[in-house]
Parts: sequence; C-alpha cells; structure tokens
Amino acid sequence: MDFPQFLQSLGVELPSFAYIAGSIVFGIIGLVAWRHGRKAKLPAPKWLGLALMLFPYATPQTWQMYLVGVALCVWLVFVWT
Repeated sequence: MDFPQFLQSLGVELPSFAYIAGSIVFGIIGLVAWRHGRKAKLPAPKWLGLALMLFPYATPQTWQMYLVGVALCVWLVFVWT
C-alpha cells in the first residue's frame, strides 16, 4: 500500500490543486494588504489582510474558499486608500 492510499484508508483527503492554488493566491494578497495597512496605520486593510491569510484554514470546500476570498478581496478594494 502506498502513502496516498494509506491516508485515504485513515479518512484523510488531500486538497485539490485548485484549493492549494487559491490558498496561495489569497495568502499573498492578504500579506500585501496586511503590510500596507500596518505601514499606513489603516486598520481595515490590516484586518482584511489577516482574514485573507487565515480563512482558507476554516473553509473545507474549494467553492466556499473562492466565494469568501473573492468577497474579502472586493471588500478590500473598497477600503484600500
């Protein structure tokens, strides 16, 4: 038995490529927003950036992650100054 089959037998599913790519993209956007908010002393971009970096850990489905990520990015565009 190879390792992926062993994990599946334990009930562990590995995330898809789309999930991993979305996590990386939203994490980078969040890092940029967090650094901008911290340097400019703007609380909204700072906290939205933190939310963008951390929310993929709380969303189990890929479509949910993209839905929340896009909503947070749209909100970030409106508060970015």
